Amino acid sequence: MAGPLSEKRIVLGVTGSIACYKALDLASKLVQAGALVDTIMSYGATQFVTPLAFRSVTHRSVVTDAYDPNSEYSNEHVVLAQLADVIVIAPATVNCIAKIALGLADDPLTTTVVATKAPLVVAPAMDGSMYDNPATQENLAKLRSRGVIIAGPGSGRLASGLVGMGRLLETPELLGYIAYGMGRNGDLAGRTVVVSAGGTMEPIDPVRVITNHSSGKMGYALAEAARDRGANVVLVSASKGLPNPPLVDVVPVDTAQEMCDAVLKYVKKADALIMAAAVADYRPAETAPQKIKKNEDELNIPLAKTADILQAAKGSFVKVGFAAESQNLVENAKSKVVSKGLDLIVANDITDAESGFGTDTNRVSLVGRDLTVEELPLLTKYDVSNRVLDRVLGLFRD
Repeated sequence: MAGPLSEKRIVLGVTGSIACYKALDLASKLVQAGALVDTIMSYGATQFVTPLAFRSVTHRSVVTDAYDPNSEYSNEHVVLAQLADVIVIAPATVNCIAKIALGLADDPLTTTVVATKAPLVVAPAMDGSMYDNPATQENLAKLRSRGVIIAGPGSGRLASGLVGMGRLLETPELLGYIAYGMGRNGDLAGRTVVVSAGGTMEPIDPVRVITNHSSGKMGYALAEAARDRGANVVLVSASKGLPNPPLVDVVPVDTAQEMCDAVLKYVKKADALIMAAAVADYRPAETAPQKIKKNEDELNIPLAKTADILQAAKGSFVKVGFAAESQNLVENAKSKVVSKGLDLIVANDITDAESGFGTDTNRVSLVGRDLTVEELPLLTKYDVSNRVLDRVLGLFRD
């Protein structure tokens, strides 16, 4: 199974902002993800970056003139509009945003936008005072009301030297918005999925914790895959090293109890709960108020059981667990299906170098509530996520 951008036809509109150089990286990453990228550049954009640069990255002609007789698109100005799976304008200047809001079509890019039925993602890039201008805000609100996806802008140091809102989002964030734009009407549209991720940390004292090796990558891949299929996603995360996925509601937690409280809160309105987190089974019975000094040869820490979140979560939602095992993989997974009342469990062998903690791939077995087993080959965690979500889709009770 390929990623969400593979074999998709993407029109990348580039307008006259100093942030044009970031669009080159975006084009490159889209191509690396398997997308077919056609670039349309405004006149202003060509003053910052040459069409040749984009052609070198995408290996395709770049449109700068709707009336160029040498262009493969010259005979039909709306051909790209018809072919596009999604149109992305990054960077989008104040002028470009205003023209789109007014429905103008006086250049190749705005003509394509007016003529398309494809999703539109607009990534503003401008100085902070231009972004804050009431006219700009009114135009952005107009576009949102029409279903246009506004990606950003971010906050930080701007080309003017000032600090404020107006920075073009970085490429990984833009890729998330693009994937969301193509999938927001997917087979999980209208559904709410709660996903947990990462390893919880149980404090011993103000410095030390009991934790595990979970990176959170599997949970984050599940959150992104569900988002890319149109779901509203709540990600309850104990992971500290991963960036928040765009357009996912991330709820940060540390301890097993905090994760339990958050999951039970958000699952009340959920259609599915997928517990991919590595939740601590035990916590220190008491947390020392001060750092414990290294005075004795041994340190004994009494432990108490943590709450079992899957058993505590009750409702009509689909309930999916994960089992990270080092032995008796399928037998232990089947036992958990029964004891926790699960609809599905995803079991993986953490001793496998290709599917253990911190890897980008996983080799899992899916055990259903009828205890049947489906063994999957080695896949990326994103692909595993989609296989899990395919099963979840078939388990919905309405």
